[in-house]
Amino acid sequence: MNNDPNAQPGTPGQAPQSASQYAQPVAYDNNGNPLYAHPPQQTGQSPQPQMVYLTRPLEPAKPEMSEEVKQRSEESRKTYPGLNLSEGEYIITAVKRHPIGLIQIWGTLALVALVLIAVFAAFFLNQTTSPLVGVVGESEDIQLVGALILGGITVLLALGGWAATYIYNGNRFYLTNESVIQEIQTSLFAKHEQTVSLANVEDASYKQTNPLQLMFNYGSIRLSTEGDETTYRFTYVTNPKQHIATLNNAVEAFKNYRPVH
Repeated sequence: MNNDPNAQPGTPGQAPQSASQYAQPVAYDNNGNPLYAHPPQQTGQSPQPQMVYLTRPLEPAKPEMSEEVKQRSEESRKTYPGLNLSEGEYIITAVKRHPIGLIQIWGTLALVALVLIAVFAAFFLNQTTSPLVGVVGESEDIQLVGALILGGITVLLALGGWAATYIYNGNRFYLTNESVIQEIQTSLFAKHEQTVSLANVEDASYKQTNPLQLMFNYGSIRLSTEGDETTYRFTYVTNPKQHIATLNNAVEAFKNYRPVH
């Protein structure tokens, strides 16, 4: 073994050098600067970690949109100004309720009106049974009072029918290239909006439960979302099978990063 303390490191057969020897220069360059076998370190201090600083723009770059997408988005904003559409978002399908619901509303009101007319005609216009005999006196006066009451009831029924129609038509369902939007009208002055991203739609299905729905081709559609397990329902949908097929295709395209049409 070579025990020469002046031997240079790296010589074959030389014993490993101690830490103090690593801190001593082993040679000098042409300018007289010392060269070390290992970079010297200060005792008791650990090496400083390397820091990497990254920067990002204050305003991220906007994704490129085709002219077709821009045009469809602009048309949707003009057609549906009440909807909160993001940039580049456009309406694919606008689902309204089936008119059979209006037939049920106005049919019920008409039936109630006929019953009330029959009751008031028999109660007020019959001089032998009318409680107004002896109060009003003349038959013409009784008929006038009965006509005013019937007229007032008719006006109230008409206003009720108009309000029910407004609320019924105020409930709508929209499918866009990014989300599902549902407008819910619960009264004349109460309305709110629900928006679900296509990425969060876990299941979409439809249901027709009676012969009337099958005959007139309407039913209800149901959406369930991931995570919070929220369920959304929309009733009296015209051709629900077709709308669910369109929705499922849009969800699949969105989740697979394909264009949604």
